[in-house]
Amino acid sequence: MRVKLQLVICHDDGQEETVTDVIALNKNNQRIEHLGLSLAESQQLLGTLQHHILQQQVNTFLDTHATCPDCATPRKLKAHGSRSFRTLFGTFTFQSPRREHCDCKPHKTASFRPLSALLTEPVAPELLYMESKWSSLVSYGLSLDALKDFLPVDLSLDVKTVRYDTLKVAKRLEAELGEKQASCIEGEPSDWELLPPPEGSFKVGIDGGYVRNWMDKKHKFEVIVGKSIRRFEKSEAENKTPSLKRFGFVQTLDTKSKRCLYEVLRSQDFQMNQPITFLSDGNDSLRQLQLEMSPKATHILDWFHFSMKLTV
Repeated sequence: MRVKLQLVICHDDGQEETVTDVIALNKNNQRIEHLGLSLAESQQLLGTLQHHILQQQVNTFLDTHATCPDCATPRKLKAHGSRSFRTLFGTFTFQSPRREHCDCKPHKTASFRPLSALLTEPVAPELLYMESKWSSLVSYGLSLDALKDFLPVDLSLDVKTVRYDTLKVAKRLEAELGEKQASCIEGEPSDWELLPPPEGSFKVGIDGGYVRNWMDKKHKFEVIVGKSIRRFEKSEAENKTPSLKRFGFVQTLDTKSKRCLYEVLRSQDFQMNQPITFLSDGNDSLRQLQLEMSPKATHILDWFHFSMKLTV
């Protein structure tokens, strides 16, 4: 059996244009492993389809900037160029011409590259998301292996690139947290009484540990990790899904650790009249992290550090 897939692009004016064949497959049907698409076939399909769709989108965008929007005069071509773009389904290179501005209006520059307004970043947001998501769960190397196993990403993608992209995303999220604050309790008791009745219960477990510095084996740094769980009683569990969030940071490097924990709780619809239980040991840094987080907080300690000081 021969399977041929074609891409048909429908323009806004209703005209249909059939682009070249996307993929042609010869499929057998005698064994179970012949059924459906294989992983290699699906990666080839995604990569080819991504290339055709992106190329058509880029061409359409460049065509709209080929003439002046004010006087409809064609813009002169000043120079040729190219621009690469990394996506979940491969890295692609597009023509990026430089055009001259029309003289009908004054401009700050004499020429510009239209594609720079579209490709504001060299990496697609979805690829950054997947790199950061996997890197938050496993090592950079395993993250890269997972991406290459299931997605037709560029073969030149390496561990350094994944680490750099993850760090860039982390810095952007850190900047969006807002200002550092000693107390996260918002409003007054009179304001909390006006809030809707809280739904579910929160439990937050926090612990810390020491990790050896990879570059300097004689030194180590403290890592704090935790888990926030929101559960519902049986009477209110209908149509409500429990929420579980994990968080972690380096105690000596992160300057907004309390704000980070507060934003995790807010993402689970935490409110000031909500009962919440914090579970931790008696470490001072952990205690300071959870204080002034909620007026309805209950703190439970396992007394590990206190007992250690007494017994050692």
